[in-house]
Amino acid sequence: MNQPETATAERAPSTSRGAATRQRILDAACDLIFQRGAMAVTLDEILAATGTSKSQLYHYFADRSDLIRAVVARQGERVLDQQRLALGDLDGWEALGGWRDFVVDIVEALGCHGGCPVGSLADEMAEVDEQARIEAASVFGQWQALLADTLRAMVAAGHIQPQADTDRLALATLASLQGGLLLAKTTRTTVPLEAALDAAIAHLRAFSVEPGRRPRTNR
Repeated sequence: MNQPETATAERAPSTSRGAATRQRILDAACDLIFQRGAMAVTLDEILAATGTSKSQLYHYFADRSDLIRAVVARQGERVLDQQRLALGDLDGWEALGGWRDFVVDIVEALGCHGGCPVGSLADEMAEVDEQARIEAASVFGQWQALLADTLRAMVAAGHIQPQADTDRLALATLASLQGGLLLAKTTRTTVPLEAALDAAIAHLRAFSVEPGRRPRTNR
């Protein structure tokens, strides 16, 4: 079961030039697969987009499945970096609304194509590649933790009740986001995404602290 991971490790670039070549192949694969899906993109298309040969590709990736797993991980890095930037020091309701708008603006700029870079891949690969499914699940776990940290910051700032289950609320928020992204991709409109995020934030507000009242904390 762990053989693909070992194969990838054995092909780790030993020079900066090799690392750049591997990254170029991987990023091109990420872009093409985001646009058309993992099943539709061929290795020849990836090679043509990067100007590399099959021998170079197989030097860094054991096979097509190995490349797809690496794409899942790379897309996860991209998404999480973007989310960290957007969430940043977020600790209030206005800032949370700004995060909501940030997500919607990204999807709108893409014409509602592609959906979530990780979610769309997970939907394609979960039943056919267990390692890809595990990689996607790991990304979602990190994404949930990032949202939970944000909610805990709002607890610390006195916006959310201390007894709120921030982990579960983060999971619900992520689930709403993923559902909204899927429907936005399918309908080619951001309306479902806006509705999903608005509903998620409304649910979070059910745990808000009344203005003028300091939440009790157990020390």
